[in-house]
Order: sequence, then C-alpha cells, then structure tokens
Amino acid sequence: MSELSVFKGSCLCGTVSLSTTHINHHIAACHCNMCRKWGGGALLGVECNEGVRFEGEENIGRYQSSEWAERGFCNKCGSHLFYKLKENNHYYIPAGIFDGDEGFIFDLQVFIEEKPEYYAFANRTKNMTGEELFALFASDSSNS
Repeated sequence: MSELSVFKGSCLCGTVSLSTTHINHHIAACHCNMCRKWGGGALLGVECNEGVRFEGEENIGRYQSSEWAERGFCNKCGSHLFYKLKENNHYYIPAGIFDGDEGFIFDLQVFIEEKPEYYAFANRTKNMTGEELFALFASDSSNS
C-alpha cells in the first residue's frame, strides 16, 4: 500500500492552514487584470483539483470575483489563499503558500495578451491568451 503525499501550507500569520494530497506540480502565471489587481502582479498558482482542506476556515474571507469564480484570503493578514472555480471546485493556490518548493515547474502563462510590458519571466513557457484558455475549459466541460 502506497502512502499519499500531503502538501501543506499556510497564510503569512498562520491563522489559516491548508493541506491537499492532489497537486499539479506545474505553476501557471495568470496575467489577467483581476489577478494583477488582486496581488499587484501575476498570480503564480498551482492547480489542486480536489481534497483541499483548510484549518481556521472561519478566518477565510471570500470575494465573488466573477460568475464562475471566487477568491479567498486570510481575514487577519490578508494573504491570498486561493482562486476557486465554482462549477467544479478546482482550486488554484498561490505556489508561495506551500511550505516547500514541492518540485514545482513554472511552464505556463495565461492571459498573455494582458501582461504589461514592464515585466517578463525568463522561463520558457507555453503562452495562452484568455480566449484560448476559455476554449480549453469549454472543451474540457463538454467531454465530461
């Protein structure tokens, strides 16, 4: 019987902690205007599609940023905790929340057409526009 790896992390003040056994080790940078307004720059997130558990959940503030998604943050220190798709409960969690580097690989940038000229990442990545990303989500949901 194999043991599942548990990935853990917390907000800056430690009031909210999270754990999951399901993590995509590929980091995506989202350059959309909402993510940049939310955090002052691109969101560097990892997909955790199920099994995300929170402790200190009473300290999580939630903001309904669109019809399809909400964003979570710590009410005490303001740390960004997640971007969550409502329809399928997929979480995108900032990579820096986790306690270690978890073997992360930065290899995707989305909403590349909204990325401002004043920064650029050195990593070679796949780049997708918002339109391409929404088309991918649409094809994924029609296959289920």
